[in-house]
Amino acid sequence: MEGKRILVIDDDKVILKGFQILLESKGYQVSTAETGQAALEKVRDNFYNLALIDIKLPDMEGTALLREFHQLNPEMKKIIVTGFASRENAIESLNQGANGYLEKPVTPGRLLEFVADKLAEQDIEIRHYEDTVDDLLKSRK
Repeated sequence: MEGKRILVIDDDKVILKGFQILLESKGYQVSTAETGQAALEKVRDNFYNLALIDIKLPDMEGTALLREFHQLNPEMKKIIVTGFASRENAIESLNQGANGYLEKPVTPGRLLEFVADKLAEQDIEIRHYEDTVDDLLKSRK
């Protein structure tokens, strides 16, 4: 999973720094944003394999970012991380395109495991897509 690009979006600077240090220690390339608008700018300008999104941001709801991110980069895995967990939040997040939902506080081990699982899913999806394209091209020859 080394070299995978992750965007962490949270208005809590302690969480941002903690997640960044933890993820970078495992070889991930990590960028951070404190607002939804800053996160959108980063996703418009860069490719990310995965985003960790706080559901409550100063300028918008994390669920609004899910829709925008899906339009900008449909392959990106999107995980909502929230201290305001509720059944309604979870359902709304999944309906808006989240690939996962974690409650704060999240242990370092749980976060790393969840991120690794989602990135592995992404790799499988990409390989499947590439195999399908290869098969189509071979069938046309």
